Amino acid sequence: QFTSGSWLASPARAAYEFTFNRLFRFAFSLNVEKMSFLLPKLQSKKDVDHVIKTVAERVLVLRFGRDQDPVCLQLDEILSKTAHDLSKMAAVYLVDVDSVPIYTRYFDISYIPSTVFFFNGQHMKVDYGSPDHTKFIGCFKTKQDFIDLIEVIFRGAMRGKLIVHSPIDPRNVPKYDLLYHGI
Repeated sequence: QFTSGSWLASPARAAYEFTFNRLFRFAFSLNVEKMSFLLPKLQSKKDVDHVIKTVAERVLVLRFGRDQDPVCLQLDEILSKTAHDLSKMAAVYLVDVDSVPIYTRYFDISYIPSTVFFFNGQHMKVDYGSPDHTKFIGCFKTKQDFIDLIEVIFRGAMRGKLIVHSPIDPRNVPKYDLLYHGI
């Protein structure tokens, strides 16, 4: 039986404090911001290629953005809170736009965050009622919007569709203008 004095001076407490302090310092030495550390990050083109080829029978969600951007952090919070619930239907990864510039150009990522979806290596397109069907630009308004979108993409992909209609209320889809450079 521990009394308050015996626990404070016990070797078990000293070992606990040592382990906790090491983990705490390690976690904060990684230089990550808020929710971004809860989701896996892809650091290179090779990593992105590998994930696109290997994630099977689930929707692959790639969030293109920057860890320090406030809107990206807001989206990361939604993604991290829903990733476990959707784990049988989706795999969520973060991609820094500066570390993988070839995909940033390929998907024409001019606004961040941009979210791109794949199923069995096939790029899935979604009609949001906006000019661009290849990616979702901005942050989802609610977790339920993201969950509903993943369910629709998953069901459509299982039926062989390459483009699906967004279940998100058009008022919750961010508005933007497409920019075409050099055309």
